[in-house]
Amino acid sequence: MPEHAGVNRRGVLAAAATTAAAGAIVPGTAGAAAASPGAAPPPGRPATAQPPGRELRALLKEIDPDRIEEIVRALASFGTRHTLSSQDDPARGIGAARDWIHARMKEYAAASGGRMTVESQSYVQRPASRIPVPTRITNIVATLRGSVAPERVYVVSGHYDSRATDVMDADSDAPGADDDASGVAVVMELARVMARRRTAATIVFAAVAGEEQGLYGARYMAGRFKEAGTDVQAMFTNDIVGSSTADDGTRDPYTVRLFAEGVPTAETEEQAAVRQSVGGENDSPSRQLARFVRDVASNGATGMDIRVVHRRDRYLRGGDHIAFLEQGYPAARFTEPAEDFAHQHQDVRVEGGKQYGDLPEFCDFAYIARVARVNGAVLWTLAQAPGTPTGARILTSELTNSTELVWDRGDEPDLAGYEVVWRETTEPEWTHVIEVGDTTRHTVDLSKDNVFFGVRAVNRAGNRSPVAFPVPSR
Repeated sequence: MPEHAGVNRRGVLAAAATTAAAGAIVPGTAGAAAASPGAAPPPGRPATAQPPGRELRALLKEIDPDRIEEIVRALASFGTRHTLSSQDDPARGIGAARDWIHARMKEYAAASGGRMTVESQSYVQRPASRIPVPTRITNIVATLRGSVAPERVYVVSGHYDSRATDVMDADSDAPGADDDASGVAVVMELARVMARRRTAATIVFAAVAGEEQGLYGARYMAGRFKEAGTDVQAMFTNDIVGSSTADDGTRDPYTVRLFAEGVPTAETEEQAAVRQSVGGENDSPSRQLARFVRDVASNGATGMDIRVVHRRDRYLRGGDHIAFLEQGYPAARFTEPAEDFAHQHQDVRVEGGKQYGDLPEFCDFAYIARVARVNGAVLWTLAQAPGTPTGARILTSELTNSTELVWDRGDEPDLAGYEVVWRETTEPEWTHVIEVGDTTRHTVDLSKDNVFFGVRAVNRAGNRSPVAFPVPSR
């Protein structure tokens, strides 16, 4: 396709008026048939939706609720996993949990043919908020190295430390089944299933410590990545994903919330000025990541609906994804649809014939398995697709009613080309897709003043990257 191939404005707008609600794909040239990258999405799904392929479906079927239950019960059996609890007791405390996770991850890595390595990422935290004495904090990190683009990294985490009602109580039982053995179980089960497979990019499976005391483990890990210049293109934390039952007894077993920030935590003054001049408050890298999650995981293969929440996290609280946002990495948090505060962060006790505490008995292991499938669909597709396009810009040197987009070409050997996406500024999801071929420049006969544009990469297998939101450039 020629580099300056355009789309007729009148034809596009007419098509939008009659077919946008059905998720129609806009043609790449005026008068052409609809450019369909696979089957058109069903009504109610974004135009950018990606159906799962055969290999992904096979992977998701291997995720086992029984293995997830085994992990949750094993972690709860250590009594407490408080960051300040014993590090050398073989049966109780955070040290025992650390060693158990490390040993199990090593078992998974043994099946990888050398592609997966496991490390204990450890440092001594000096006295600080909620850390009264020097304390060793250890993350267990399993890295599945990509075979095509190993420098491109995707991270999934859960925190294995727990707490009682008193955040400084390192002695009382704090089984932490939902918060957050459930998230660690998601990470470990994905590491088991993916260890035997080859990915194009690198996936990091992390069980981190120090979250309840102040995100210490995650901040150390994110800082290490930043110092090394690691290209972390997405990070997800799974924190409190163990139950679909709210504190009033209502259930929502097929929904998981995904918290994704708008204005980036690490936004510079220059970036803020650009955003304020053109909009894009709903187009941060984390919001594009959230759209990608819905594109690949809101389907029959996962059995789940992803409820995207346009906030960094819940009121008064924060998860390990914040540590990555602080370093400028795209990140988001998975959590259950409604928390049961009667059991969360409660000391284990019986009152009025009722048992309280964050115990495995209050977890829904089939639900955790479905959350793991959501994560699996997202991570697998990210790791097999091209990376998010870089250098995406809208050229603004001239006043015109068309839009010229440019971007940098990726270096993936299986790169097939690119797609331009667009939507009305009031739409939350991308509504139109234009195939533009293997080029780094495209002109659309629509005004950049009226709609939002984006660019995504496509490989020969049909896997699409997350969307890159272009910035103005003269």
